[in-house]
Amino acid sequence: MFQNKWAVIGIAIFCSILWGSAFPVLKISYVELQIAANDTMAQIVFAGLRFLLAGLILLLFLFFTNRSQLPVKSSHLFILILFGIIQTAVQYFFFYNGLSKVSGMQGAILSSSGTFLAVILAHFYYQDDHMNWKKAIGMIAGFAGIIAANWGQEFQFQFQWSGEGFMIMSGLTSAITTIMTKELASDIPPVTLTGWQLTIGSFALLLVGFPQLSESSITFTPFGWGLLIYAALISSVAFALWTTVLKFNKAGEMSIYSFLTPVFGAILSAMFIPGESFNLFILAALSLVAVGIIAINYRGKPQLGRSRQMKRNVG
Repeated sequence: MFQNKWAVIGIAIFCSILWGSAFPVLKISYVELQIAANDTMAQIVFAGLRFLLAGLILLLFLFFTNRSQLPVKSSHLFILILFGIIQTAVQYFFFYNGLSKVSGMQGAILSSSGTFLAVILAHFYYQDDHMNWKKAIGMIAGFAGIIAANWGQEFQFQFQWSGEGFMIMSGLTSAITTIMTKELASDIPPVTLTGWQLTIGSFALLLVGFPQLSESSITFTPFGWGLLIYAALISSVAFALWTTVLKFNKAGEMSIYSFLTPVFGAILSAMFIPGESFNLFILAALSLVAVGIIAINYRGKPQLGRSRQMKRNVG
């Protein structure tokens, strides 16, 4: 299933929808839990709780369904700890801190840098995943879709390390972990890898956030707990599926689907957040990203001459 073209496309889009739903969920969560927009430590603690719960969900799932896959080899322990810290703690540290200092449009554009960097890294790292015209069209169309989805927001040409710099670092971290995910998934079962990296990364976030958390920064309510659980399920399901897909497919080709996440985020935010509305720019964004996905997956018609030559060789 994870090598069938249509199944892979469906799973990738489903993961993008799940990750996209995190945008309105987090915005609603901050309001419900009374987390201030500039309270970075409270946001980091919330992220740590979310990823800890997500990791435990996957580890408990393995405990009851396939306990033999739960432990990891001692030789994998160091790289797994490093991966968990980079994938969850470092990436989200840069993302949350950077996003608080840039506009929505800048954040969406700069966060998509991870997609470009993942394709570039795959080009140099893998012999069978080089850049080609299909990937170039896919990335251009996807990037145009991100701009269209966020059109009308404030965009300023400026640079500060703690803002734009952090968003680019978040994208670079995402690109590096895309390669690491594919490599580690070849030796560690994908669900095991996801469960442990989320758990390890969450501890790093909580170690940073909890000591600096001020009193009454987070006020939990029953609805707030529900939002936290849903956010955790987003991470556990989407990361587990994405890790499995990356194991069996090219990292460069799969990265194009990352452009869908902010587009679905804009659509779902318009559906569930008061004051945000669906518009033609979002429809244009979906169309542009769809063009990119079609370009990446286009195989073309088989050459007639080559087909006849093969028949003659067989005869």
